[in-house]
Amino acid sequence: MTASDAWNAWTRREWVRHVGAGFGGAALASLLAEDLRAADPHAKERTPERRDDLKPKPPHFAPKARSVIQLMMPGGPSHVDMFDPKPALERHDGKRFPGVIDAMNADKVGAVMRSPFRFAKHGNSGIDVSDLLPYLARVVDKLTVVRSMYTEHINHEPAIWMMNTGRTIPGRPSAGSWVVYGLGTENQNLPAYVALEDPKGELEGIRNWSAGWLPPIYQGTPFRAVGSPVLNLKPSRTLTTEVQSRRQAFLSALAEDHRRSHPGEAELAARIASYELAARMQISASDALDLSSESAATRLAYGLNDEVTASYGRRCLMARRLVERGVRFVQVFMDFAWDQHTNLETGLCENCARTDRPMAALVADLDRLGLLNQTLVMWGGEFGRLPVSESGNGRDHNPRGFTCWLAGGGVKSGHIHGATDEFGYEAVADRVSVPDFHATMLHLLGLDFKRLTYPVHGLEEGLISAIYKPRVVTEILA
Repeated sequence: MTASDAWNAWTRREWVRHVGAGFGGAALASLLAEDLRAADPHAKERTPERRDDLKPKPPHFAPKARSVIQLMMPGGPSHVDMFDPKPALERHDGKRFPGVIDAMNADKVGAVMRSPFRFAKHGNSGIDVSDLLPYLARVVDKLTVVRSMYTEHINHEPAIWMMNTGRTIPGRPSAGSWVVYGLGTENQNLPAYVALEDPKGELEGIRNWSAGWLPPIYQGTPFRAVGSPVLNLKPSRTLTTEVQSRRQAFLSALAEDHRRSHPGEAELAARIASYELAARMQISASDALDLSSESAATRLAYGLNDEVTASYGRRCLMARRLVERGVRFVQVFMDFAWDQHTNLETGLCENCARTDRPMAALVADLDRLGLLNQTLVMWGGEFGRLPVSESGNGRDHNPRGFTCWLAGGGVKSGHIHGATDEFGYEAVADRVSVPDFHATMLHLLGLDFKRLTYPVHGLEEGLISAIYKPRVVTEILA
């Protein structure tokens, strides 16, 4: 009987019994083949000598900041209830808005609605902050408050894409990916770009930290705030240091042989780099995120002892420890909680109770450690809220005017930039677009947004498109 005849003579059960033992090998071979075939679609557009990695790269000019912490607040925090006091809302409360309102839910637009919160001036700078944020008010002299932000889309997802990637379309690289593409990172034992996830989840998930069509090595690495920061990071059995070192050296040699024989394959390079980083992170990540090593005073300052603030406080403290160890870009996410179409007062109270103390502690702690001058902290959502009511006790989306704030990293301290109109509806003075905001961030990191590009289908693409006529907001630079 020939081999072919024997094969045809097997029953289905015999076939499974004989071949089943090879499934694991077949799966492994498939994965390796996938790695080896993972050609970068843009490889031909790049120079042959180029190699994408996360080693430190020189900036275009001397930077003010070396790292970024982005406190991302999806949902649209209400600027007129937190950072942008409007006496006109008090005077016109309950009256028809004197103009045309562009609302997403036009059928639910009501009268002008005053803020249920009270504002007061704080610090030597006299910056107004509402009573929602008593802890942040204590560090307001460290902030630049930009009251004249505006964006171009009224829906959450496109506006979040705009804030994270520079355009209102999905699939583009995130700002963090552009930063590590341009600068690399100082610590090769930790990811260059870390996304600290909210345990409740984030709107858009991985799209928030995706590398898009940049080489995948520049994608963000999500860390969890509870439990092991990265699943499956620790080995299943303990090995001696010598055995681990020899094993890693052997695997690195094999990986380098593959890499040399398949130049220009970005996904293969990224996969190898991820394996190597995972091995190094077994020690470094555990040390970086071991919050038990912090003093009792620090843990108290971040609110780790309070159930309300503990989750967000852990993420803020983790962010500080990561930039302290040379991580380039850290995003601290909050779940989709700022979308107060109804029950504005209750929702804002809850959100600010969760975040106020930790983010104020972050600014103060960075300053105490001498890190604030080289770490750019950015707070904000994708847009703001309207000055009129929705359903009687909420506010609808407002992309025409909203507030973000920045601290450290080369921006002025105790400074207000720009203004909205008397109702807080539209940015009218010293307006700052999202592309302007991105251009300023890159500038503080020593990157020229016009030069930070990547070839895609014959075009030089960047975080910021020239169609927006972006500019660096020099007025807020220290």
